[in-house]
Amino acid sequence: MSKVFKIGIAENNNKKVQEVNSIDLVANKGIVGDRYFKDFSDPLSQLTLIESENIDYYNSKFNSNIDYLDFRRNIITKGIKLNDLVDKKILIGNVKIEVIDLCRPCRFLQDKLEKDNIIKEFLRRGGLRCRILRSGSVTVGDLIK
Repeated sequence: MSKVFKIGIAENNNKKVQEVNSIDLVANKGIVGDRYFKDFSDPLSQLTLIESENIDYYNSKFNSNIDYLDFRRNIITKGIKLNDLVDKKILIGNVKIEVIDLCRPCRFLQDKLEKDNIIKEFLRRGGLRCRILRSGSVTVGDLIK
């Protein structure tokens, strides 16, 4: 069963991502309270997802303990292969989203995590960038369909 495992938002670009139990998403704007929330937000910035399994794999492979939210994605998923969803529309709880592109890791993330292999290791494991098509709320435990 595919579900929302953890949720995080950050008020500003350089602030730590804070764990929350639920978020309110507004179509074409983003997540209320998140750093990218604004009128007609770039679809690449409205919502990001990453698989918990990819973070677990990295932590196991490199004997590290990086927290899920330190990867700076909004929704951490469990039980779903996200890369298969590019160019598809999905439901997370009652929120309809369109998967736009893979979310590739950047130098900022690599430097912030102080690991010199993040870009290489997460090139095709870094999650997804999504456009919000229908407003609603997402809560930890919600199903992904």
